[in-house]
Amino acid sequence: MSSIIKVIIPAYNEQDSIANVINDIPNIVDEIIVISNNSTDNTELNAKNAGATVLQENRRGYGYACLKGMDYISKLKQKPEIIVFLDGDYSDYPEQLTEIIAPIINKNIDFVLGARVKKLREDGSMTPQQVFGNWLATFLMKLFFNAKFSDLGPFRAIKYDKLLALKMEDKTYGWTVEMQLKVLKQKMSYQEIPVKYRNRIGVSKVSGTVKGTIFAGVKILTWIFKYSFK
Repeated sequence: MSSIIKVIIPAYNEQDSIANVINDIPNIVDEIIVISNNSTDNTELNAKNAGATVLQENRRGYGYACLKGMDYISKLKQKPEIIVFLDGDYSDYPEQLTEIIAPIINKNIDFVLGARVKKLREDGSMTPQQVFGNWLATFLMKLFFNAKFSDLGPFRAIKYDKLLALKMEDKTYGWTVEMQLKVLKQKMSYQEIPVKYRNRIGVSKVSGTVKGTIFAGVKILTWIFKYSFK
């Protein structure tokens, strides 16, 4: 029996990229859910025209948008087996979704992370502060939890029941690292899959600004130390 797969895409002013993302997602996916995070452009219209379910979350924050998508799924009669998270800026390669979910389907792995390895990254697709931040966060996770993560990439898949068990709560920049820390704490099985990564369409809302970079860094480190000393 094939798995029911739903994709959650948080999007803030991604009118130029969102249709590309949706169109490149393999058709094995049951539903694509785009959460417009207070967008002021044509993100919602373009996502709807491309065939996605569009939700609105006016409270700004990556985590808020993801939680909105999860709330929508929780109200559906038929629940999915797998949830895939993906960004709306077209920096990921949505067609690699089949590779991301394969360990869950074939090996019963709980959580799969798309790792943006250097040899598969387009030049300039990650800022120096992103590269350093990822290195520091994954180094600390290895130090405190003996983790094997090498990235905090946004392209990821998880069994739906395991996602619920994580009791996700971060509303902003800490969403990705919270998920990985809770996977480690709850001793869930996980695997990384190397993924390609390209320069995004438009301007980054996090790494593209000094404020965003600082807030993201603080949030990530806060989560790591919070869990390290629990």
